[in-house]
Amino acid sequence: MAGALTSDLLKNLPIAELHCHLEATVDPSEARRLAARNFVDISGAFDERGAYQWRTFGEFLKVYDAVSEAIRTPEDYFDITLAHYRRMAAKGMIYGEVILSPAHAGRFGVSYAALIDAVASAMATAQDEKGIFGRIIVTCVRHYGAEHALSVAKSARDHPHPFVTAFGMAGDEASGATADFHRAFVIAGDCGLGLTAHAGEILGPDSVREAISLLGISRIGHGVRALEDADLVAEIRDRGLTLEVCPTSNVAIGLYPSIASHPLPRLVAAGLRVTLNSDDPAFFGADVADEYERNAAAHRFARADLLAFTRNAIEAAFCDNGARARLAANVAAAGA
Repeated sequence: MAGALTSDLLKNLPIAELHCHLEATVDPSEARRLAARNFVDISGAFDERGAYQWRTFGEFLKVYDAVSEAIRTPEDYFDITLAHYRRMAAKGMIYGEVILSPAHAGRFGVSYAALIDAVASAMATAQDEKGIFGRIIVTCVRHYGAEHALSVAKSARDHPHPFVTAFGMAGDEASGATADFHRAFVIAGDCGLGLTAHAGEILGPDSVREAISLLGISRIGHGVRALEDADLVAEIRDRGLTLEVCPTSNVAIGLYPSIASHPLPRLVAAGLRVTLNSDDPAFFGADVADEYERNAAAHRFARADLLAFTRNAIEAAFCDNGARARLAANVAAAGA
């Protein structure tokens, strides 16, 4: 690693992201616009400055759900998806997966198929306009229970779409036993979807070990607390699993006091396949481009280090090999 001005490091740097919740790309002004369009009162989600209002992780989940209530139609999902990809293409993103919960849309009568069609159509539009690739991780919400997870997995199986390339689990890591979700992941894996799950952020290394052994995942959402167990670190490295690390998110929920104190460099030094991600950008005030910049400054990463994060993301991306080859060529050209 070597120090340099982040503006120099980030110039023409291709960026890729694997861990971003679609609803959490909606900033407060956009949420208010959607709420007005759909005649929904979400005023309780904001503080006196107009920012999202929460203190604890539990409060964050409630505000997240409240904001999601403003997103009610396929048109809404098309709009927020296209806005996200246009915004991120302007910041250098070449590939981005979004975590999409059918449960949120389903509360307001948006079918699984209509939801996927809307989001995928926006991704295709962004690709035509900007050359940016997008893919969908259909996700169950852990604190909604095992039956919910089965329903989401079966919907993904019964309504295949080329832009739906993975199945995941988000939500409260402390809710329910990991084994309860095994069947849902088997169903998703059997129909060819990539598998990922949140673990090792709110809970410690045992949550990561259970996700690996019981859910068959190839990527770990967060996973930073694996560092508390040297044997687990070695297992992750030996299996070639990928960590979807979200530093600003970790700081925002109080896991670490600052970006400078985040263990990202230790994860890299341990030989783990690490990627940089935003998680919930509109809530935490940092998109993935900001993550590259903040972590470059805090940890004195060289351009080669930042390209390695993008390269890791492309290698671990849940996309077809043709798209992967085009994206890898873009990264290789940036490193020449």
